[in-house]
Amino acid sequence: MKLHVPVRTYNLTNARTHWRVRSKRMREQREAVTYVLLTARWDELPKPTADTPWSVLLTRVAPSNGLDDDGLVSSLKAVRDAIAAFVNVDDRRRDVVRYLYEQKRGETYAVEVEITPRQLELKEAGNA
Repeated sequence: MKLHVPVRTYNLTNARTHWRVRSKRMREQREAVTYVLLTARWDELPKPTADTPWSVLLTRVAPSNGLDDDGLVSSLKAVRDAIAAFVNVDDRRRDVVRYLYEQKRGETYAVEVEITPRQLELKEAGNA
């Protein structure tokens, strides 16, 4: 399942902003992600469990230069938290949901979320 969230993310490790501004940005990011998740069709995707784990690829899209690795993970923290809250799985549970990070250049700011059942990944890798 692929989702597109039109939201701008910020590198939290280098941001020297007031805590209230940072809190507002994170709340807005979580709300945008939750809205997109609520409007998605979940019919064909099993719930994430230890038996049916997920891989979630978060891709930051931005017109500017890319971020370093720790900045990329930091910028997508609110997105990850929103997904974890939506599926009701603690984001520390790597055996149930594994988060992967990428970035690419685009004309507008956004986050692309691609959810793949890991059982499917293993089967496809075995067939290759």
